[in-house]
Amino acid sequence: WEDAKVHVLTHALHYGTSVFEGERAYETSRGPAIFRHDDHLQRMENSAKLYYMDLPFSKEQLREATHELIARNGFSSCYIRPLIYRGHGPMGLDPEDNPVEAMIAVWEWGAYLGEEAKRTGVRAKVSSWRRISPQSLQPHSKAGGQYLNSVLAKIESKRAGYEEAILLDEQGHVCEGSGENVFVIKDGQIATPGQTSSILDGISRKSVMEISADLGRPVVERDVARAELALADEVFLVGTAAELTPVREIDDIEIGPPGPLTREIQSVYEDALHGRSPRYEKWLDRVAVPSKA
Repeated sequence: WEDAKVHVLTHALHYGTSVFEGERAYETSRGPAIFRHDDHLQRMENSAKLYYMDLPFSKEQLREATHELIARNGFSSCYIRPLIYRGHGPMGLDPEDNPVEAMIAVWEWGAYLGEEAKRTGVRAKVSSWRRISPQSLQPHSKAGGQYLNSVLAKIESKRAGYEEAILLDEQGHVCEGSGENVFVIKDGQIATPGQTSSILDGISRKSVMEISADLGRPVVERDVARAELALADEVFLVGTAAELTPVREIDDIEIGPPGPLTREIQSVYEDALHGRSPRYEKWLDRVAVPSKA
């Protein structure tokens, strides 16, 4: 840890020229398993490409390094943060002569919004800050600098006494939480903003959509109006850090306790994460951890 050093003139430190992933390894009956690792690595490569960066290592090298980190630390479950960034080199807004570097960190980290939130739901506020436009940045890239958009929304919501923020786009349609995708349920129909709504195409989002379809409840991708949040029967957020977290109140309008569809999807999702569902074994990248003497 003490050998992990970054130059103070690192380009990404000044200009946000980095892309990253948030991943989790979960404890299973057969040891730790990384959830949808290949999908995360592919998205990181795509994010880098959108900002004119090539990965300095192959996806397989990054995968092996992640396995080694988890094994060496002896973690049964952990959060994983790979980061690709422009390093020390010429200062200025043309970064192409700066080296592209990589780091991976792992640490033990519980549910982002709290275990209690996963059981009872959170209070959310529709932010006054609008989600970044695809005409300005690359919303489909998980890039460091553009997360200032989420930081502003998160601070605003916390200072107003809420646990999470929900951002709209410039047309007033629902986009996403500060770090999660949004799902709305009304009369048994599940909807989520589509990829034209300036959302990050979340890997957890894709997982929930597949699970919902398998349960006979296909998710409709479409524009979601702000009023639909308040009038919904159920609302939930999903992301790697937050996992699947229900929303019980939005802008002081009560949605109610987590509903039956939310609970059903959450239960199957949790089984998939923890290796309890053979159907979703395909999503697990199992880590070999040396047995303790």
